[in-house]
Amino acid sequence: MAFSRSHHYAVRIEWTGNLGTGTDHYRSYTRDHTVSAEGVPSILGSSDPTFRGDRSRWNPEQLLLAALTQCHMLSYLHHCAVNGVVVLSYADEAEGTMETEGNGGRFTSAVLRPRVEIAEESMRERAAALHGPASRDCFIASSVNFPVHHEPVVTVRTAD
Repeated sequence: MAFSRSHHYAVRIEWTGNLGTGTDHYRSYTRDHTVSAEGVPSILGSSDPTFRGDRSRWNPEQLLLAALTQCHMLSYLHHCAVNGVVVLSYADEAEGTMETEGNGGRFTSAVLRPRVEIAEESMRERAAALHGPASRDCFIASSVNFPVHHEPVVTVRTAD
């Protein structure tokens, strides 16, 4: 019998951009903030520089894309581990597209480009195929309303 399990997450956001007069004008404050959660280092956040943010801090759009690629990687590594594929390294250079209109906007797509190194040639086909179930099982990708595409590359470690 299937059962449902609920998981709860908590974060704290604190705006640190009051320059003395609050938000009395669009240019009178910074978008700086701190994202924190119990037991982990804080993240210094801001908005995208296009929206008057600080380029040296993480913005929400980057964090969304990071969550997508982290979730896919963790799901993929799980599928590999239970299906006999030995992954030796994994890196991803993901990109996302956001369209703005008026005062709002939305992500329209994301592309994940995982580069996976595996232990043996005999694992290559399975390693490539497991991106499908990993995508299906990724909690974050299942939660967004835009397509998440994958362009994986699988290589085999060669003997030195």
